[in-house]
Amino acid sequence: MPMDLKIGDIVRLKKPHACGNKEFEIIRVGMDIKIRCTECSRLIMLDRETLEKRIKEIIRQER
Repeated sequence: MPMDLKIGDIVRLKKPHACGNKEFEIIRVGMDIKIRCTECSRLIMLDRETLEKRIKEIIRQER
C-alpha cells in the first residue's frame, strides 16, 4: 500500500543530499514524485517505490 504523501509535505530521507541536507519538500505527486531540497533548492524526481524506500520519516506542514 503506497504512503500517504501530499504536496507541501516535508520528508526526511535516510541518506543526505550532496549539500548535506536530509529534508526535502514534495512538489509533485503521482507515479513519479518530485522533491526539492530545502537547503539548496535542487529538484529531484524519483519513482514512488524508490522514494518510499528512502524515506525515514514524514514531517507534515501546518495547513
